[in-house]
Amino acid sequence: MAAQAKAGRGKPLTAAFVRKGKDPGKYHDGHGLILRVKANGAKQWVQRIVIRGKRCELGLGSAALVPLADARERALNNRRMARAGGDPLQAKRESEAVLTFEEAARRVHALHTPTWRNPKHAAQFLTTLQTYVFPHFGSLRISEVSSADVLAALTPIWTSKPETARRVRQRIGTVMKWAVVQGWRMDNPAASIAQGLPKQEGVKSHRKALAYSEVAGCIQTIQNSGAGISTKLAFEFLVLTASRSGEARKVTWDELDLDRAEWLIPAARMKAKRDHRVPLSSRVVEILGDAQALDDG
Repeated sequence: MAAQAKAGRGKPLTAAFVRKGKDPGKYHDGHGLILRVKANGAKQWVQRIVIRGKRCELGLGSAALVPLADARERALNNRRMARAGGDPLQAKRESEAVLTFEEAARRVHALHTPTWRNPKHAAQFLTTLQTYVFPHFGSLRISEVSSADVLAALTPIWTSKPETARRVRQRIGTVMKWAVVQGWRMDNPAASIAQGLPKQEGVKSHRKALAYSEVAGCIQTIQNSGAGISTKLAFEFLVLTASRSGEARKVTWDELDLDRAEWLIPAARMKAKRDHRVPLSSRVVEILGDAQALDDG
C-alpha cells in the first residue's frame, strides 16, 4: 500500500487504486483533484481550486458513487469555469437548489391558485399531474427532464384521453416556463414533442369564423328566420358590439348610456376583471330602442 500511496501522490491516480486503496490520507491526481480516504475507509473526492482569487475546496462526491473519470471531468470543468471568471462553488450550490419537477409543480400550483377563479380548475391542475406525470418524472430535477420524459408520460393517454392529455401537456409547459424564468432551464420540452405523438382522432375543433363579407347575409338570415324578436335583436347586438354571448345576454339598462351611445360593462362581468367601455353605433342604438319596447319590467 505504501507504494500505491506514493504513486497516488506523485502521479495520476488509477481506477484500481481508487477502488482498493484503504490507508487514510490524501491522494492527489490533477487539476487540484484529491482522493481523501478516511480512517473508517470512506473515500471522498475534493478539489482545491482558486475562485476569483480565493483558494477554496469543493466536494465532488463519494468515490463509491463517482468514478475516477467522472471526478476528473468535473475537476477540469470547474477549473475552466474558474479561469473564465466563473464561480464553480456558486454553480454547485445553485445546481443543488434546483427543485424536482414535482416540487416545482407544487410551487407553481401554490403561486397560481389565488388567481384561478375556478376552484375545480385549480384542483385539476395538480391532480392530473399527480396521476399522469409524477410517476414518470416527478422525482427528476426539473433541469434534467427531457422531451423523451414528457413523451413517455403523454403517449399512454394521448389518443385514449385526448382532452386530458392536451391539458396535461399544457400544465407541464406552465411548470417548465416557470423553471425557465428561474434560470433552471433554457427550454420547454413539452413544446417540442408534437412530431413524436400520434394524431388524435375525433378531437373537437373551434367553431369556424364567418368571413366579414358574409356577416350581413348571416344577420339577414336570422332576421328572416322564425326566431323570436328578442333573439333576433340580441344576436345583432352581439355581432355589432363584438361582445361575448354572456356579456350581451346579461346586459342591463343601467350599463347603457344611449345619449352618449356608450355601453359600460362592469369589471364583475368581464373575464379580465376590468371595466370595459364599448362605443355603440347608430344601428345598435336603434336595436336597443326596439328592445325597450319589449321591456316588461
